[in-house]
Amino acid sequence: MAKTLTDRQQRFVFGGLVVVLVAFGLYLSFGGFDGDDEQGGEEPQAGSSSGIGGPATAAPSPIPTTAVEEMQVLDWLPFEEAELKAAGATAQAFGEAYATIDYTASPEEYYGSMEELAAKDYAKSLAQSSGAGALWSEMSEKKTVAEGRADVRSIRSFDKTSVVFVVKVQSIIENDEGADEDLGDYAVTVQKKGSRWEVYDFQPADAGNVGGK
Repeated sequence: MAKTLTDRQQRFVFGGLVVVLVAFGLYLSFGGFDGDDEQGGEEPQAGSSSGIGGPATAAPSPIPTTAVEEMQVLDWLPFEEAELKAAGATAQAFGEAYATIDYTASPEEYYGSMEELAAKDYAKSLAQSSGAGALWSEMSEKKTVAEGRADVRSIRSFDKTSVVFVVKVQSIIENDEGADEDLGDYAVTVQKKGSRWEVYDFQPADAGNVGGK
């Protein structure tokens, strides 16, 4: 049978427990368990939060900028320089074909030179949209031949697959009355089709052609 402690012994044991608890509390208050702090109590690194609900401490990351004299303008366009030149050449060739008319030949030959440069759907409408046919009979009697000239003057607009050029067009008439006829500026819209460029719109520049399909 277990021996019962006397009142004095019980008070002594209780007092000892109190002393141990107080000492343990003081130990924790003054940095106890340093080993745990070294393993799991690292200071927040740059770019991390300072604590739950605390503000972020990420350093600013300014984007790099380019000096004006070092800007590469062609890098801003969706085309390489060679592609733009090819597109411009197509627009210019179409303007020349439009202004080149040999009234001693057939109208089909005239339209055919433009159709070769045009998109399939647009090519079908060239005969109807051109006013050359109405004058063919009259001009053929005079054996009129007009040599077309064209020059790309600017880019009006562009997107990832098309460019609208402003092209100046001229006809030089070769007959007894020889004359130069300035046909004005035209907006020529060309689109990329595989490896080639095709014209799918041609109209006076002041008509507001901005390249919409």
